[in-house]
Amino acid sequence: MSSVGRGGKRRAGPPAAPSPLAAKRAQPMPPGAPQPPPPAAAAAAEEDMMDEDVFLDETILAEDEAALLLLDRDEALASRLSRWKRPALPADLVSGCSRSVAFQQLDIDYVIGESHKEFLPNSSGPAAIIRIFGVTREGHSVCCQVHGFEPYFYISCPPGMSPDDISGFKQTLEARMKESNRNSSVQRFVKSVELLQKQTIMHYQPNKSQSFLKIVVALPTMVASCRGILERGITIGSLGSKSFVTYESNILFALRFMIDCNIVGGNWIELPAGKYRKATRVMSYCQLELDCLYSDLVSHAPEGEYSKMAPFRILSFDIECAGRKGHFPEPTHDPVIQVCFIIVVF
Repeated sequence: MSSVGRGGKRRAGPPAAPSPLAAKRAQPMPPGAPQPPPPAAAAAAEEDMMDEDVFLDETILAEDEAALLLLDRDEALASRLSRWKRPALPADLVSGCSRSVAFQQLDIDYVIGESHKEFLPNSSGPAAIIRIFGVTREGHSVCCQVHGFEPYFYISCPPGMSPDDISGFKQTLEARMKESNRNSSVQRFVKSVELLQKQTIMHYQPNKSQSFLKIVVALPTMVASCRGILERGITIGSLGSKSFVTYESNILFALRFMIDCNIVGGNWIELPAGKYRKATRVMSYCQLELDCLYSDLVSHAPEGEYSKMAPFRILSFDIECAGRKGHFPEPTHDPVIQVCFIIVVF
């Protein structure tokens, strides 16, 4: 407070008591306590914290956008894949074998496995199983496993060899095959030897046949080893050592099957009702996996109704490489820069 005295002079009043806040600010810091940061440093720290908050917000926003894009991509992919989903199997094909199955075959190969015990109860050991892949008229994918077809070839029957000599010839050939295939699990290498009357196109003469031996072996790979033994020579009882010229011993097993069953490329195959069984072990990604005997297959000529095409799915692809000038691209040197795929229903 102040007052005005005589002569107009202002006199100073007693000093005002300090406020609690000012008193608190005026208190000295205890020894060892951290000193407060200067105003510039505090402002910089606050600005850094704000930048971190903005960065975190932007990161979370970017992650959300990426998740949405990924979700949209997955939904778009699922929508596209749903268009290529194969039709569901009818109930009579799911539960039984009461109707015939016709399909257009696209590929034929074979695998080594156990024979079907219901179709071939007396068979034992590994055997060749033909696989036929195809598509039905409705678009169902099929894998047909064909049993009972065995690899074979022919040799000319040597002069003086009688039917009584065939048994001894088979035993000798079996023994030689065991020596050549000691690591094999096959119990019987030579399944049968049969005397037949055939004709050869070499020096062909119409209406004149000659004796041949049809030799059936256990596995397709054994045709070559058996052929080698016969070409090098084998002892046949009283006839002594004989070498043989083999016939049809270089035909691929799947092709041999197609020839004998009158199957041509891309024709229609039919499995009559009751002549096939649903596969007990899945070996492919096909909707239908069936087992049957090769003798029950019906091969249709590509005529009339069976000249139509099944709805095959055709996947075409191409790659482009950054190749070197004057060199065909190699995987170890030339990177792939572009890959293109296209799928259509034929």
